[in-house]
Amino acid sequence: MIFITAKFRVRPEHADRWPEITADFTRATRAEPGCLWFDWSRSVEDPLEYVLVEAFRDDAAGGAHVQSAHFKAAQQTLPPHLVETPRIVNLTVPQDDWSLLGEMSVPGQE
Repeated sequence: MIFITAKFRVRPEHADRWPEITADFTRATRAEPGCLWFDWSRSVEDPLEYVLVEAFRDDAAGGAHVQSAHFKAAQQTLPPHLVETPRIVNLTVPQDDWSLLGEMSVPGQE
């Protein structure tokens, strides 16, 4: 799978509305057949920073995502709400779901 994390620093006047601002893009991306997950989190240390954790089935699914109409629309509509260009980590990993964190296993939940 293609595993991606990206950090978005949002302008202060838009930070509380970021989930609403990205809602259409998020919904459309989650509906893509090759999308495994697409989840936003807000930093507990910096209220202007959102982290996007996303995964796509394979290179073809990732390519389809960046060629989609909703991605192209987001390229136009999201940057005006940002302080800076988002930072990204993009890796191909040989799995298709989250692994269990064995070091913190919950008894009886193996």
